[in-house]
Amino acid sequence: MGSQRRYREPNTDDVTERATALANAVCRGFRAHDRGDREAAIDAFRTVDSAQFPRLSDTEAREAATAYVNALFEKDNVELGHLKSGAFDTGRLADADWGSVSTQFRVRASLVGMDPEYAADSTLGWKRHKIGGDYWTPLQRAQMYELRAALEDPSYPRKPKDGRSGFGPEPMRYVTAVELHDMHTEGHWRQAERVMTPYFERILRSHADE
Repeated sequence: MGSQRRYREPNTDDVTERATALANAVCRGFRAHDRGDREAAIDAFRTVDSAQFPRLSDTEAREAATAYVNALFEKDNVELGHLKSGAFDTGRLADADWGSVSTQFRVRASLVGMDPEYAADSTLGWKRHKIGGDYWTPLQRAQMYELRAALEDPSYPRKPKDGRSGFGPEPMRYVTAVELHDMHTEGHWRQAERVMTPYFERILRSHADE
């Protein structure tokens, strides 16, 4: 976990092709969740986690993906428990118990070796995504923890000069993809895949540098 790597631009078609496939998989996972297909979501996110965390066994990668999908469905359960006249009661939803969501994110963090703060930030981010407010900051921080685990670089993003207060370009890509997802059109999904491809290129290149 403490190794220091310097980022290099992807320079092979193979890395870009694999990264594109992973970007497609993560979008497939979210779309499967949207339509309530748990197994398809798990399969898609397992593909992603196997590539992000190659030291995991196939079983462990599936467990990590399952915990992530469980968190998303637990989030849905909390939300559906606070419907009022066909709309979400954001006041009650803000005060609801989101512990079941956080628990699943903690399971995922433990499985892949992430900072446990990932769970709190992921939960807060997805909660605010529904009730309103700044959801992008906690989600970016959560993805920073995930990238640190995937890159095995606890100092990510290790910015070389100024502007060191951000969480790195890859977490910003993730949140941009979430924004594109919210538009729910085929065109925006294609944009989300393009946005996420360099995210996975970064991870794959770091693995190739080992």
